[in-house]
Amino acid sequence: MQPAIVVSSHTMGLGVIRALGQMGVPSVVFYHEKRDMGYTSRYVRERHLVPHPVQDQEAFISALLDLAPRFEGCPMFPTSDAALSAVSRHIDALKPHYKPGFTEWAITGLFVDKKHTYALADANGVPAPRTIIPQSVAEAEQFARQIEFPCLVKPCQSHLYYAVFKQKMVQAETAQQMIAVYQEAARAGLDVMLQEIIPGGDDCGVNYNAYFWDGEPLVEFTAQKIRSAPPKFGSPRVVLSKVIPEVLEPGRKILRAMGFYGYACTEFKRDPRDGVYKLMEVNGRHNLSTLLAVKCGINFPWLHYQHLVSGTAPQASEYRTGVYWIDELRDIGYSIKSYRQERYRWSQYLRPCVQPHVFAILSLRDPKPFAKRLLDAVWHRGR
Repeated sequence: MQPAIVVSSHTMGLGVIRALGQMGVPSVVFYHEKRDMGYTSRYVRERHLVPHPVQDQEAFISALLDLAPRFEGCPMFPTSDAALSAVSRHIDALKPHYKPGFTEWAITGLFVDKKHTYALADANGVPAPRTIIPQSVAEAEQFARQIEFPCLVKPCQSHLYYAVFKQKMVQAETAQQMIAVYQEAARAGLDVMLQEIIPGGDDCGVNYNAYFWDGEPLVEFTAQKIRSAPPKFGSPRVVLSKVIPEVLEPGRKILRAMGFYGYACTEFKRDPRDGVYKLMEVNGRHNLSTLLAVKCGINFPWLHYQHLVSGTAPQASEYRTGVYWIDELRDIGYSIKSYRQERYRWSQYLRPCVQPHVFAILSLRDPKPFAKRLLDAVWHRGR
């Protein structure tokens, strides 16, 4: 089959590589982080190290164009926000050579830059946490007088903030800390949001996964987060497939408002104060727990690939519930590190492994990515 171009190959990229590989589709990986492990998969035909899309976007795009004559007409799937932002901004240059599995910047910017996401949510009646994007210290101080602490200082563009500060967000315990973090981001030229914290544990978070086309969801899949890394505000490390009808309509509404098409994972959190699911973010690319939907009977990367290559539109289907996705090394590490904070019983830690599940990285059929991930973790710990 025509190979798929997977840009970035950490956990999200590995999920796409394996989902397509199971259907006989080989992958060609353009990776920009040597710590990635997806490019070692048995399903990868070729791998190419390219410049980092944030550190040198012009060189990154030039590398993709230099490689284009060898892969004319292949579908391209960016699997990190950094890669997605770069290819989306340059879709006009890439489109003559690749089939884009991503949206143009006019749409991508609406979910990559979260200030636009929350403005759209507010305009279209999608519940969301109380949020402001301060343009001055005075505006931040005014928000401090109106909000309860702790609150969150979140970047508008997560991948840019992480590249500078090596963290996704900051929980500010006081107004002074909130303003200090805001000023630090401003000095780095980064926009941040000040946002109320939605109470509740990690298991209040849910995913609305959908393949959208012409303003309609062709395929939908929902799942509940069980544990995050780090706890409370991190990315999921354990997820459970589950029917969650309450997020279908708000998920559809925000994607329609964006004019989105293709695959997206939209995250919500249930507010225990009123029982309403509040919008957290929209990820317009294949997500961290891609292999969960595959295990449950919906192979989103394969559906996406078929639509791009042959024009076959995805069709809705039932899916299996009660299946866990486990990011095994992160779950073990944070279960040990955060045991006192999380206060789970050991049976709760072990339950996903004894119930039907799929691991994020470990696979007996494809062992090299796990071996590389483990060796990289040991090397990093040694340093």
